[in-house]
Amino acid sequence: MDRISALRNIEEALRDFESGDSDLAATEQRVVTVLRTYATDFEGEEGLAPYQATGEGRAHGLVVVAESSADARDRIYDLLDEERGSLDFEVERL
Repeated sequence: MDRISALRNIEEALRDFESGDSDLAATEQRVVTVLRTYATDFEGEEGLAPYQATGEGRAHGLVVVAESSADARDRIYDLLDEERGSLDFEVERL
């Protein structure tokens, strides 16, 4: 899914919410689904790719865009405001 398609799908979800055709929980689910699809299909600048953290604790499930698995690990530590090595997780390219 490209960026324009993702934005259109999110706009449609918001329109349905605003018109009363969808409740908040359903709208949230639609938006999350769009974002996850966009992230897993992400084709950014050369070298950038989505990576997902797996493991225990706060890092589990996070998806970031990075140039390498090492860069992805650093981004996750930065996002969580944690010191390097303080969390136990692996990263895998999606």
